Amino acid sequence: MLDTDSVSYAIRGEGRVAAQVSRHPASSLCVSALTVAELRFGATRRRSDRLHRSIDTFLRDVAVLPFDEACATVFARIAARSRAFPKHFARIPGLTIANWL
Repeated sequence: MLDTDSVSYAIRGEGRVAAQVSRHPASSLCVSALTVAELRFGATRRRSDRLHRSIDTFLRDVAVLPFDEACATVFARIAARSRAFPKHFARIPGLTIANWL
């Protein structure tokens, strides 16, 4: 699952993220509905049709996973345990992370 920053870097072709994303089939990648909301917010705030099209292209073959009430409840529990959340994902038991930045 890619976060908003990772997708932004990938769309712009910046840093190691774009290279890492290109090494994986799009069908093996996913983002949350919250990531899509953040991406769309940024593009809308910038009034950038080009950025919206880039987001469309990126998401064409990438799964968008829902963020429902159950997810929100789990998020709240995890976030409450970490004062610096969400910067320290490594503190989440069982979560495998990779820093592509």
